[in-house]
Amino acid sequence: MCAETPDYKSTLNLPKTDFPMRAGLPAREPGWLERWERIGIYDRLREKTGRPSFVLHDGPPYANGHLHIGHALNKTIKDMIVRSRQMMGYDSRYVPGWDCHGLPIEWKIEEQYRAKGLDKDAVPVVDFRQECRKFAEGWVDIQREEFKRLGVTGNWADPYLTMDFHAEAVIAEEFQKFLMNGTLYQGSKPVMWSPVEQTALAEAEVEYHDKESPTVWVKFKVAPAQGGNDLTDAYVVIWTTTPWTIPSNKAVVFGADYGYGLYEVTATPEECWAQVGERYILANKLAEQTFAKARLGEDQWRKVRDVPTSEFGGLSLIHPLAGVEGANGEWDDPRDFRAADFVTDDEGTGFVHCAPSHGLEEYELYRDLGMLAEVITYNVMPDGSFRDDMPFFGGKRILREAAKKGDWEGDANAAVIAKLAEVGGLLARGKIKHSYPHSWRSKAPVIYRNTPQWFAAIDRPVGDGQDTYGKTIRERALTSIDELVSWTPKTGRNRLHSMIEARPDWVLSRQRAWGVPLTCFVKKGARPEDPDFLLRDAEVNRRIVEAFEAEGADVWYVQGFKEKVLEGRADASDYEQVFDILDVWFDSGSTHAFVLRDRADGTEDGIADVYMEGTDQHRGWFHSSMLQACGTLGRAPYRAVVTHGFTLDEKGMKMSKSIGNTIVPQKVIEQYGADILRLWVAQSDYTADQRIGPEILKGTADGYRRLRNTMRFLLGALSSFTEADRVAPEEMPELERWVLHRLAELDRVVRDGYARYDFQGVFRSLFDFATSDLSAFYFDIRKDALYCDGDTARRRAARTVLDLLFHRLTTWLAPILVFTMEEVWLERFPGEDASVHLQDFPETPADWADAGLAAKWEQVRRARRTVTAALEVQRSAKEIGASLEAAPVVHVEDPEVLAALKSVAFDDICITSGLRLSADPSPAEAFRLPDVTGVGVIFERAEGEKCQRCWKILPDVGSHRHAGVCGRCDEALSQG
Repeated sequence: MCAETPDYKSTLNLPKTDFPMRAGLPAREPGWLERWERIGIYDRLREKTGRPSFVLHDGPPYANGHLHIGHALNKTIKDMIVRSRQMMGYDSRYVPGWDCHGLPIEWKIEEQYRAKGLDKDAVPVVDFRQECRKFAEGWVDIQREEFKRLGVTGNWADPYLTMDFHAEAVIAEEFQKFLMNGTLYQGSKPVMWSPVEQTALAEAEVEYHDKESPTVWVKFKVAPAQGGNDLTDAYVVIWTTTPWTIPSNKAVVFGADYGYGLYEVTATPEECWAQVGERYILANKLAEQTFAKARLGEDQWRKVRDVPTSEFGGLSLIHPLAGVEGANGEWDDPRDFRAADFVTDDEGTGFVHCAPSHGLEEYELYRDLGMLAEVITYNVMPDGSFRDDMPFFGGKRILREAAKKGDWEGDANAAVIAKLAEVGGLLARGKIKHSYPHSWRSKAPVIYRNTPQWFAAIDRPVGDGQDTYGKTIRERALTSIDELVSWTPKTGRNRLHSMIEARPDWVLSRQRAWGVPLTCFVKKGARPEDPDFLLRDAEVNRRIVEAFEAEGADVWYVQGFKEKVLEGRADASDYEQVFDILDVWFDSGSTHAFVLRDRADGTEDGIADVYMEGTDQHRGWFHSSMLQACGTLGRAPYRAVVTHGFTLDEKGMKMSKSIGNTIVPQKVIEQYGADILRLWVAQSDYTADQRIGPEILKGTADGYRRLRNTMRFLLGALSSFTEADRVAPEEMPELERWVLHRLAELDRVVRDGYARYDFQGVFRSLFDFATSDLSAFYFDIRKDALYCDGDTARRRAARTVLDLLFHRLTTWLAPILVFTMEEVWLERFPGEDASVHLQDFPETPADWADAGLAAKWEQVRRARRTVTAALEVQRSAKEIGASLEAAPVVHVEDPEVLAALKSVAFDDICITSGLRLSADPSPAEAFRLPDVTGVGVIFERAEGEKCQRCWKILPDVGSHRHAGVCGRCDEALSQG
């Protein structure tokens, strides 16, 4: 620039914005949270009347600890659902809730008691329950603030709690419906039992871990048969991983279709329990490996003959402890021997020992045979010890308090094995590492134990007359799954269907203190099968519910409550009050009644539009809610189920504190801000397992900065934009109309994606549009017109499009980046009560879509890619410093493409100072891209001088009124 040439920088329309490129989210996000609370965003949205209702019903987390990354994933997805539906024109309501009863909280209080040397059972039950209530209240407050910090919107001032008096009253009322409709019964069957917590557990309260168990091969002698045969005095050998169940053995079963043989020991090595001449009956397929376990070589045993299973008929067996001195006849009864369809010949011996009190399949076999009274035992106490008067084993414990982490093995197995060895009842022993059920709370192994429990029968006709979807709970559930519920992902349907299809009756009772009691009375002296065993009285039920409503479920434990509610209805001395509490899954399964049905912000029909939880809830909340509602409503309590996967570390490993690979949401928020965590959720395919870690979060933050830069460009270019600048679409250049076409396409993508809960698809489409279509293409091209044009139609059209982009991008992204889009919105539209979250998605005219124009501009962009790539070669070779130094010749073979390029300002689109289009064949030295056929580029330098205002190199620079500028800039300066 020569000395007399003015500095034209001040004459440019440079972007003006205070929007910082550095977000500072950790420090700034709390201010937006305070602002939203101050102006009452959630309540103000409720004032938008006339909208269709949409309700996501919150699956309640336990109120017993700080949030983990799975909570953050879960609540963020829910928030995206709620916010996007609201912005699509619904009255989208979200009532957060907490599960406050049950073992997780009770266990915490017991831990506190143990630390103080207190005995829980010595404390009045109401006092203990109050401790549990206070504990839950404290964690509700903590978790509420942690959820809010994630940017989750909802009715935080009035959440639902399963321990609220109204909730407890409704849970009791829902239980009473099972009592009255004939599905409730008391039965004694093997259930998963935690000796540590001394309660029954549901499948959803169990997790599976590897466990090393002792294994034994036990000999049951064949009892003498009438007439005698060569099987008499032979041994049927069983194999089990639970030696402690041998004292409760009542039978041995075999597979009717398997091949069995009679085998004889011919020699024995040292340290072998087998004796020469002993004969064993084994499955042929498993004989060799059984003898190997007994340390017998192939030359030390022989097969006598095959034994068809028809020969087993009429045989009985002798328990290995029968007749042992000191056994007091405990095991002298003959053991049943019959076929069963659950026997396999994959491992073991081909025989299964049956202790129906400790195995569900054995229990069901003898139940169906009508022989339960003959085979059920009560040998194992609630704490997992053998009954005190059991010979040899009285007081021995299956589990003990862990001396070291994970070591729960008690002395029962060892005692049983030792006794069996002593009396010659063992053939072999060993160890096995296998997947085994553990309590998810105490982490201790569980056992199957026969105890009296309360069940909901899922195959018994429900006597409520609501038979539209089936007569039984199972029928109603399976019909609901197939006909009434949509599933995201679709595999959720198969998962829940298979579980419901195969599940047993629902165990409703728990032997604990903190929960809603089973509000029923049983007649003293009556048997469960007697018709008058249960008191079924609607007036008594009403009194109980009213008392719970007024005083909470604690009133059940107050002295004299039984007499009070039974007064005038039944003689209290004739009835016993049940003090078991309900399975907490019944509590959470009932939430549809006291949240969706009863609250003003619930739903008209008590059915949720969507339930959304992790995939583990197919056996948890989705499952229990389905069963509970099918027993009371007659159908599923939800219309849609959305499922997310688990969170893993960056290597795909399960997170564990012991490994040290956990990610704590609060730490991520402190480093990056909640919007980065939300963006991680949006970028992930939540239907599968999620990976998260430092490198992944770093990449998420990098993507966020690119998007933030796009929004900053919009804000800067729209400075001082007014309605007077607006241009109608039909008056816009083709490039702007192409952007409108893309907006019309995206409008469909965004709305459809949000409606299908496809947040990854929505965000990916918007991110690609912002970074590829806008930043790398449209913005890149139009910077020149925005900065250098005067008040031209082109500049006004571009700014109109930027305004339309602004309204759509900020609202479309608001359900995901709740803090950032609020910041963007307020930067342009400040106001005490302003918020992007009070906006709806703008309506996008359908006639913006122009397929023909889009096809044309696809050709233009392909040709542009070739030109920019050719210029990049020159830039890398230091031939030019900027594309404006070039005026290439572009050879185009296709006449249609050539005509398209000639109809637009292709030099502006390629950001060159000049450009010549040619239909001549491309010279051999022309630059080409392999994937863009028919376009070749010859580099040439632009001719003329450099405009000191727009930096284009043009022949007319210096020939106008204003020194050192081109004609376009001279006109702009004249306007100013």
